[in-house]
Amino acid sequence: MIQLGYTILYVQDVVKTVEFYENAFAFQRKFIAPDNSYAELISGSTTLSFAAIDLAASNLTAGFITSTLKAKPFGIEIGMVTDDVPTTLAAAITAGATLLETPKTKPWGQIVAYVRDLDGFLIEICTPVG
Repeated sequence: MIQLGYTILYVQDVVKTVEFYENAFAFQRKFIAPDNSYAELISGSTTLSFAAIDLAASNLTAGFITSTLKAKPFGIEIGMVTDDVPTTLAAAITAGATLLETPKTKPWGQIVAYVRDLDGFLIEICTPVG
């Protein structure tokens, strides 16, 4: 059996990022390394994780593109599913997220908004599909 276990975002400051996601989405810490280079949050069936840029660089010797608010977001997003998009969106912005797109209703009825986190990663805040 194969299942998606976790998503890891490479970030500048693991602790600051964890605090953002705790405040923005009410996630709880599952694990944080003693040296603050890696952390995991309880976010449902898939764990949301963060690794420090230096740790990621030691794993990927050929390098990678670092996410930043100064550049356009990567063509990938983290989806946060909620029954209340406006309230979740407001909490994310209060926690430090940058608003990209206000809530819009898709043709299939889903309500979707977009923000970027402290490191520039794209977050979709949406109602469930269907």
